[in-house]
Amino acid sequence: MPYGYCGKILHVDLTAGTVEVEEPEEKFYRTYMGGSAMGTCYLLRHTPPGADPLGPENTLSLMVGVVTGAPFSGQSRVTATAKSPLTGLIGDSQAGGFWPAELKAAGFDGVVVHGRAERPCYLWLHDGQTELREAAHLWGRFTADVEDAIRSELDDVRVQVLQCGPAAEQGVRFAGLIHNANRANGRTGMGAVMAAKNLKAVAVRGHQRPELADKEGVVALARWGAEHFEESDIYGMGLLGTAEVLASQNKKGGLPTRNWSSGFFESAAAISGEAMSETILVERDTCFGCVVRCKRVVQVDEGPFRVDPRYGGPEYETLATMGSYCGVADLAAVARANQLCNMYGMDTIACGATIAWAMDCFERGLLTVEDTDGIELAFGNAAALVEMVERIGRREGLGRVLGEGSARAAAALGVGQELVVAVKNHELPAHMPQVKRSLALIYAVNPFGADHQSHEHDPSYKWYPERMAELGLQDPQPPGALNAEMVRYALYTQYLYSCMDSVCVCQFVFGPAWQLYGPSHLVEAVRAVTGWNVSLWELMKVGQRRLNLMRAFNAREGAGAADDALPPKLFASLHGGSSDGVAVDVAQVDAARALYYQMAGWDENGCPTRARLEELGLGWLANEM
Repeated sequence: MPYGYCGKILHVDLTAGTVEVEEPEEKFYRTYMGGSAMGTCYLLRHTPPGADPLGPENTLSLMVGVVTGAPFSGQSRVTATAKSPLTGLIGDSQAGGFWPAELKAAGFDGVVVHGRAERPCYLWLHDGQTELREAAHLWGRFTADVEDAIRSELDDVRVQVLQCGPAAEQGVRFAGLIHNANRANGRTGMGAVMAAKNLKAVAVRGHQRPELADKEGVVALARWGAEHFEESDIYGMGLLGTAEVLASQNKKGGLPTRNWSSGFFESAAAISGEAMSETILVERDTCFGCVVRCKRVVQVDEGPFRVDPRYGGPEYETLATMGSYCGVADLAAVARANQLCNMYGMDTIACGATIAWAMDCFERGLLTVEDTDGIELAFGNAAALVEMVERIGRREGLGRVLGEGSARAAAALGVGQELVVAVKNHELPAHMPQVKRSLALIYAVNPFGADHQSHEHDPSYKWYPERMAELGLQDPQPPGALNAEMVRYALYTQYLYSCMDSVCVCQFVFGPAWQLYGPSHLVEAVRAVTGWNVSLWELMKVGQRRLNLMRAFNAREGAGAADDALPPKLFASLHGGSSDGVAVDVAQVDAARALYYQMAGWDENGCPTRARLEELGLGWLANEM
């Protein structure tokens, strides 16, 4: 068994009601590391082409990584992987918190879920032991209630519970997985996959910690992080959370507003990190062993929008999607919408963006009060926002259609297709490619749809030259450029981010720019934990391998270059603020995409070539393709 790992992957066949422990060879661990690369590998091996994402043949993997559970910041991460019910392609989602480290302590490096149970159940893992338990009494209950019930049942308040919520049980396609009632594997509908398997939760508890190859090296890395935290650029995120960036995004014209018609929200100050800190913030929470403490905990005891601190608080993405996307400037309403998403188990990005699309349709007369169940679904209507979030969670009225996501809702209702802001049916997060142009490329080509955490954003190239040089990037380009150098920048940083999602570290703590730890620290971390003499090159190849696995899965499902397309709204000029009149250039993106394919070693349809797969040690996949 390699250092840092438990050496065990648990396979659960819900149809048969059986479990099997796989003990992979060390070569397997070093090839994939864990997390997203490992989960995608299992998905390709066990899910047949054309499988229904909500059918028993879809495989759901919950994978932690090589450094999970080690005593330094940013290591407690889990990746959920399955075929996405939202996109029909690869589904991938990360979360932090305490569940990942506890899974490792329970004796497993990951869980692969096959089949579908006849009745609702939950999986109980503790100190190497496994048990499938009855969960019919938990079905339909909110996430905090389920967590409390399982902990009471198992008589241990330290049990960590990863679960799908009532929205997933109702078939909301962007339903996520929730643990601690406020940490979410939010994106790509992984909660809907779990619920479709009649699996309510995976509860974990353990007392073992992974054996470290170089304990002194691990301690030194942790000490360095603690000593340099206050002087790092991540320090502000500790104080204000990810909401730290909302005001600056707005100032630069990069805060998506009123369904992406503008990059400027005139009421941004009311929903900023500063406003939250001064009004409703009651605590800063953290993940296992992390010094940053960036998680928000908010409370509202008066007014129409009450907020329970148990459900955490809104991140930047939620403040934008439920706030500026919808023209809503009521911080309590946005916090309440965030709580509802955590209660019902929904992705706040997809949920808020879908409501913003419906509001855009309503403003244009494409939807009326007859379509919206009498709700004045206008931009700025805070009460309408909160009500619609709840209706989506319950799948009532218009909420039933909106629970399909904006692209499917537009198709079902026959209106507003040109107003949808999504790639591969995956709603865009709150970072604008109009002002950070490499996002246009990565949003288009990313295998699981538009994602803001799949590469480093444009300004970092200029602002962090020493760390960028570690990746061989030494030629920053002017704003708005999407030339060959910026394509190379996007690809290289995408490989690093892809690696971090497989090693399973937080991209706010590790990264190539403003993060606490840089690329060389990531190498140090893996070396100290495993004893492997890895290089940055080897870790980048893990990221490249993961990206090619994902593209191969999509190609197997029939997706190609035609799916790497941006929504029409990005090509229309923005109105107001610093980005007034700015739009993404079609020809620029088309040229960048073609060059990106060539740099990545893919064919004209965006599919990995046999040569590229063989070079990455994926000959088995090349043969299948």
